[in-house]
Amino acid sequence: MSNDIFERLAKSEFRSKFKLSDKDTAYIEEKGLDTIRRHAEDFIAKRIAPAVIKNDGKQTPMKNHPVFVAQHATACCCRGCISKWHGFTKGRQLTADEQSYLVDIIMEWITRQMAKSGRLAKIS
Repeated sequence: MSNDIFERLAKSEFRSKFKLSDKDTAYIEEKGLDTIRRHAEDFIAKRIAPAVIKNDGKQTPMKNHPVFVAQHATACCCRGCISKWHGFTKGRQLTADEQSYLVDIIMEWITRQMAKSGRLAKIS
């Protein structure tokens, strides 16, 4: 995975404000990265991938799950942000490869956050 997207996201004042809370990191430690990945896959498939989303732009909460925080940090939170940051056109179903790409970005961000906090070793 290219660091380019993370370099661009780091330059965004809004995106760079997002950090995992202690509650988020404890949840990740408890569940493990495989479970968190499955949650990300489910959230992307159900809330982001459809061609038409009735509440697009408001479907991803800002907190209460580490994947939600990561989605905002990585601009994977709504189709408008995904179009702007990742180039996937709105108004069509995301392909399996596009969904995997978004999940990979989310999980890379979570892994980096866990490493920064010194807590990655507890789940690796």
